[in-house]
Amino acid sequence: MLTDVLTGWTAETSGGLTLLAGAAAWGWIRRRRNQASPGTAPAITACEGVQPVRTYTLLGARAADGQPVHLPSSRPAGIRVTWTGPAGKTEQFELTDAVLPDGTYAAELVSAYPGPGTL
Repeated sequence: MLTDVLTGWTAETSGGLTLLAGAAAWGWIRRRRNQASPGTAPAITACEGVQPVRTYTLLGARAADGQPVHLPSSRPAGIRVTWTGPAGKTEQFELTDAVLPDGTYAAELVSAYPGPGTL
């Protein structure tokens, strides 16, 4: 009777440990394969309170070579930034949520629109 109990317990325990080891090995191989695949980019999760970096195009501003000016920023829309042009002239731009056809966000020149009560 004691031999039957020990034999049954040993068989069940070794079977359970084998299944556990197999599941752990399968999970390790799967995780390693997912990390090694070159076409997959890791998922980036935004932390609370941290803004993603956006590239803004300063509308109406040109660099010294005549190309549009791009400004990377993690500031939210509605913030005004100051940019100094190639001639030394400083201009203020307001960051917006408007997406341009090239995938960048628009930063509008503040002085392009009259303020309230100036008409």
